[in-house]
Amino acid sequence: MTGDHQTLALLLFSAFIAVTLGITTWVSRNRHGSAEEFYAGGRLFSPMENGFAIAGDYMSAASFLGISGLIALFGYDGMLYSVGFLVAWLVVLLLVAELVRNCGRFTLADVVAARMAERPVRIAAGTSSVTVSVLYLVAQMVGAGSLVALLLGGTSEAARSWTVIGVGALMVIYVSLGGMRATTWIQIVKAVLLMAGTVALTVLVLVRFHGDFDQLLATAAERSGHGRDFLAPGLRYGGDWTARLDFISLGIALVLGTAGLPHILSRFYTVPTARAARRSVVWSIGLIGSFYLMTIVLGFGAAAIIGPDAVRASNAAGNTAVPLLALDLGGGAGSTGGTVLFAIVAAVAFATILAVVAGITLASSASVAHDLYASLRRRDAHAKQYSEVTVARLAAAGIGAAAIGLGLLARDLNVAFLVGLAFAVAASANLPVLLYSLFWRNFTTRGAVWSVYGGLVPAVLLVVLSPVVSGSPDALFPGLDFHVFPLQNPGVVSIPLGFLAGWVGTVTSAEPPDAAKHAETEVRALTGAGAV
Repeated sequence: MTGDHQTLALLLFSAFIAVTLGITTWVSRNRHGSAEEFYAGGRLFSPMENGFAIAGDYMSAASFLGISGLIALFGYDGMLYSVGFLVAWLVVLLLVAELVRNCGRFTLADVVAARMAERPVRIAAGTSSVTVSVLYLVAQMVGAGSLVALLLGGTSEAARSWTVIGVGALMVIYVSLGGMRATTWIQIVKAVLLMAGTVALTVLVLVRFHGDFDQLLATAAERSGHGRDFLAPGLRYGGDWTARLDFISLGIALVLGTAGLPHILSRFYTVPTARAARRSVVWSIGLIGSFYLMTIVLGFGAAAIIGPDAVRASNAAGNTAVPLLALDLGGGAGSTGGTVLFAIVAAVAFATILAVVAGITLASSASVAHDLYASLRRRDAHAKQYSEVTVARLAAAGIGAAAIGLGLLARDLNVAFLVGLAFAVAASANLPVLLYSLFWRNFTTRGAVWSVYGGLVPAVLLVVLSPVVSGSPDALFPGLDFHVFPLQNPGVVSIPLGFLAGWVGTVTSAEPPDAAKHAETEVRALTGAGAV
């Protein structure tokens, strides 16, 4: 990239960082430091505000950079991510949003612990939430590194590394000082910027092809080198049974994973009522649906205008397809329009990453403090009693450090693919225990604990033993080969195991189910009576 690109994009980066730090500072001066304020923003947000914040949380670097890149490289098969991410919201709307808002206070564990023995359930759910959050954070870190590497010419590994470290430091500052209120306003600002940038790029792509979507697809197929196969299933997930099973596994993980993401579930607690939570989801579906439709146009636009070879040459995983597309649509390298549009898109993508990492870090630090620390503190009455909010701030720093380390390791993987893994773990460990707790009368504490670990351990273990970590040129450790599991996404195996473990744990438990607590939870979930 030219010096003009670098200067303008860095100025826009700096402007967004200054604005968000200003929001964080303002909020930190006007809060009273309670757990409700830190975790849920005082439950003062309107459905529209929370809907924009949910959309901001969900439309991550994986969506903006990763999905468009996968469509540019693999055509039809890349579209699975767009479809999966969108369809997943139907599960959230129909099964989860209102019930979770009524049953919980701050975290996923609150919902399960309402009718179970608290300590083992909170430790299990808290461990699972932190694992999912760190996996999701790694994807955002990789996106940040790819973006700045492109901005600085793609030659400096040191620049990518320092970018990952810088993003991690910023997210710790946002969460530690501002809590949920600052994070929510950052999400809202980011959602508006991202939607505006995506609409502008989509319009420019369609104008380039005179509004003829058929011509856009035909040109993309022609430039792909695969002809009509580019527009048909099978380019990435076709051929042998392993690839096809991987396709099914990914689809299941994407559709079921959203309802188990801790940072999405925590957003339902920032509104005053369950009805407001449901209306928040309706707002977010409108924003998210239109956004994912536009990513399809951007992906095929990058294939048609830039070409998959040029995208792959810039970044092997395709994470830089959208910035390159913006550069060309603005007039090409060296042009004023190209410089401005590239800088704006790069800044929007960077804003997306910062906002999403703040939301995820807050959710995971809440799990550490509200679930893990609170449970251990009850066990050791003589231990020094720190406040939950203090522990959450310290946890944010620790989680940030872990995400930075893993982000440096995984910097050559596609960000949408990494998020697919996080969704698989969320669907395996969090969704079964959540659904069982809400809908199964005979569910017991042992069933809840087994359900979480029965999904979490196989999911993580299968990822470690898959081609993602070793045994392939694109693996985390390409020089090693200890993979024994053939699929890249474990969802098709680990999700049923999570449900099975919960059932087995319940039917073999000596503890009788608590009918009174279930009845209380059911009334509270369906009516909101007694909800916080």
